Amino acid sequence: MYSAKELSKYIINKCTIDEEYISNLQLQKILFYIQEYYLKKEKRAIFADEIYAWQFGPVVPEVYYEFCGYGAMPIYNEYNVEIDNEDRRIIDNIIEAKRAMKPWQLVEETHKKNGAWDRVYNQGRGNKQLIPIEYIEEY
Repeated sequence: MYSAKELSKYIINKCTIDEEYISNLQLQKILFYIQEYYLKKEKRAIFADEIYAWQFGPVVPEVYYEFCGYGAMPIYNEYNVEIDNEDRRIIDNIIEAKRAMKPWQLVEETHKKNGAWDRVYNQGRGNKQLIPIEYIEEY
């Protein structure tokens, strides 16, 4: 298992090397989709950090605050992060698919009706509340 920060640095590094830069908002959604994939397909979490329902979708606060200084600008840093080869194959596929989407498409996609974020956010009543891992796996 990795930390969300480790995975974030891996995601940013891959995007930087590929010259397909992403913003913090995109990073948050990519993290969500990686966690969702692992919970649904691999039947395990890839990171232990909690995900919360914020206004613009799922967020890992520790990662958000690490990169919030970039605002909506692209994050381009290089990091040396070790990821298992099999995990790398899966994660790279998710990164490549999701970074190709516009940021607001990612927001819309994570806001799908009756999805994990929607069930918690509940039209703002659950703003900044924890999205239970079971919701991510089930919805």
